[in-house]
Amino acid sequence: MDISRTIRGISISGVQTGDKTENIKDDLNRHLHTTLAKDFYVATERDYYMALANTIWERLSTRWLRTQQQQYLSDRKRVYYLSLEFYMGRSLSNAILNLGISDSVQEALYDLGLSLEDLEEYESDAGLGNGGLGRLAACFLDSMVNLNLAATGYGIRYDYGVFAQALRDGWQIEEPDDWLRYGNPWERQRQELATPVHFYGHVQVDHEGRRRWVDCHTLFAVPYDTPIPGYMTNTCNTLRLWACRAPRNFDFSIFNTGDYINVS
Repeated sequence: MDISRTIRGISISGVQTGDKTENIKDDLNRHLHTTLAKDFYVATERDYYMALANTIWERLSTRWLRTQQQQYLSDRKRVYYLSLEFYMGRSLSNAILNLGISDSVQEALYDLGLSLEDLEEYESDAGLGNGGLGRLAACFLDSMVNLNLAATGYGIRYDYGVFAQALRDGWQIEEPDDWLRYGNPWERQRQELATPVHFYGHVQVDHEGRRRWVDCHTLFAVPYDTPIPGYMTNTCNTLRLWACRAPRNFDFSIFNTGDYINVS
């Protein structure tokens, strides 16, 4: 059902987010209590980081949506940049700088007894690559958004895109860097756009000449969108990364026999 024909009074123009110190303080306090369901007695510094990230996200999202609407309505030519890596760096400090609200955020946090430098340390570096290829891709996205080009980056949402180094018994070892263990407040999952990806199998032709891909292994590619803001510009482009997910097929007949390993 297309409910867009019946919806009234819903518009991004009705969303107001102020950039003054008091606005930042009020929104951070609101997100701590309503989005995270934490209060002063149990909140950790990581919770305050998440509350601040959601506060900044609100301001990013309005710019992001307006950019998408403007690009769609003007039917502009678009650039799609594909890369195996996107070394974007940390999003919090970049978003605050590009939105031009550094002073307001610093003052708001000072009034609340918090430090931006301390909160920034709770953001994990996105494990999406650490070589020159990833840095180059990030620079391209930054350049295109600052030139007000309608551009989208496409890549892979790695769970373990980089590794962490540690010393054990005097030896350097590599360990998985689980950068998503606490979630990523800067992305939004687009489950409705999940796409099946088939491997192996063969093409079967029926009696009417129609072809079907059968006996294949299927995985799902699920997109996650991240806004890429420009510096002191209203343009905010998109980085879309695809995560790999197994199909959710659950066979109760197998489950009931006790074969829990092969149930899905």
